[in-house]
Amino acid sequence: MKNILLVEDDKFIIDIYTRKLKKAGFSVEIARDGEEALRKVKSIKPDLLILDIVLPNIDGWEIIKRIKKDKKLKDLKIVALTNLQRGEDIERGKSLGITGYFVKAHYTPSQIVEEIKNVMSQSPDRTNDSGTS
Repeated sequence: MKNILLVEDDKFIIDIYTRKLKKAGFSVEIARDGEEALRKVKSIKPDLLILDIVLPNIDGWEIIKRIKKDKKLKDLKIVALTNLQRGEDIERGKSLGITGYFVKAHYTPSQIVEEIKNVMSQSPDRTNDSGTS
């Protein structure tokens, strides 16, 4: 079973995505802020990090930078799931090397789960940049 770390501070979104991802066969761990996310990513070593960008304590951009600098974590697949939808935010995510960028308002939770399944089935060198549809 693939393990996902969901980093999100909105309880409603946590509940929806945890339920949907578990139903799809994933194991899900939760982190509610940036500090907890960094601790958990090192301890549980998830197969995928689903990351909100706007978070308490340490934002998603900083989390991505720290993960990409860590030799043990730099290949971790990271998908942004955020409300930031400006072109420069999407480009920033791509430039930092994330696997996918999804704007919450553009997808239903079921569509996100399908996208996550696609990301999880990709070989490590492919990227998913379907965050603008």
